[in-house]
Amino acid sequence: MLQGFDGLLAFAVFLLVCAGLLIMYSSGYDHGTRFADHGRNMLIAGFIMFVVAQIPPQRLMLLAVPLYVAGVTLLIGVAIFGVTKKGARRWLNVGIVIQPSEILKIAMPLMLAWWFQKREGQLRPLDFVAALGLLAVPVGLIMKQPDLGTSLLVLGAGLAVIFFAGLSWKLIAPPVLLGLVGIFLIVWFEPQLCADGNRWPILHDYQQQRICTLLDPSRDPLGKGFHIIQGMIAIGSGGVFGKGFMAGTQTHLEFIPERTTDFIFAAFSEEFGLIGTLLLITGFIFLIFRGLAIAMDAPTLFTRLLAGALTMIFFTYAFVNMGMVSGILPVVGVPLPFVSYGGTAMVTLGLALGMLMSIAKSKRLMQS
Repeated sequence: MLQGFDGLLAFAVFLLVCAGLLIMYSSGYDHGTRFADHGRNMLIAGFIMFVVAQIPPQRLMLLAVPLYVAGVTLLIGVAIFGVTKKGARRWLNVGIVIQPSEILKIAMPLMLAWWFQKREGQLRPLDFVAALGLLAVPVGLIMKQPDLGTSLLVLGAGLAVIFFAGLSWKLIAPPVLLGLVGIFLIVWFEPQLCADGNRWPILHDYQQQRICTLLDPSRDPLGKGFHIIQGMIAIGSGGVFGKGFMAGTQTHLEFIPERTTDFIFAAFSEEFGLIGTLLLITGFIFLIFRGLAIAMDAPTLFTRLLAGALTMIFFTYAFVNMGMVSGILPVVGVPLPFVSYGGTAMVTLGLALGMLMSIAKSKRLMQS
């Protein structure tokens, strides 16, 4: 059952898990049962990874269409009669309360990898259009809830599959350049765009506020800008070597909001400093490069696309979380993989790791 497991991938995850347990104990030891629950979630994710790794990629491919259809159907159910909490309709009561958007983090790359596998050798431009349509439906439904963080993760995973499938750079460059120009214009005209009473037609009010707060946190330092300002203070106050384990003043005096979940990177940086932060980032880079190496060596188009997309999920999680805590990106609810507290996210990560392990095993078993 252990034959063919990728040791380097497992080692990278082990290092990140150790870092997560270390900072979770420091930031969450006085936060009820947060540390114990985090350890339990990691064990559950490890069990899921081990079980999924035993499933051959050919069997995983059979789950693509049913899982995608079920996920989109549940998202439609959320839009019609979902459970609303804190102004967002993201949950569905089916005997138990579930969040269907989490299913699409895995179902989306599975579905698109299946689609391009079926079109292998006969790809046409319309096939990429169809793939974008398959991606747009769940992303649109998730954004409508609204849930910007999850929609970014699903969008990133889907776009990764489409890119790895061979989408031409000539089609990628224009929207990227358009996006960069848009960002420049928003920054340049920030005083006018973010003036009191000015409403943007496309985004929700809270999304507009997040972008304006990102551009100028001092606009509301005790309100909307509090999270970003305190996160940056904590990161900067760690210096080169950090304040030491369990010695972070911003963390333990509760200036850092959500210190065990979305903003745990700020707590880590305060206690372990620049050196610890660089080591943590190195761990994520090693994990991502190992996942891409597995994708390159995968035996079929389906497994190559799936492994590449799953790896980019880890990249998107880490990049968005570190970016929002550092004041580079708007604050969205995206956890730091294997470090932040969260049961649903940990299960998703366990599934993704299990699929990567399954793909790595299939290649090694074929060679042996």
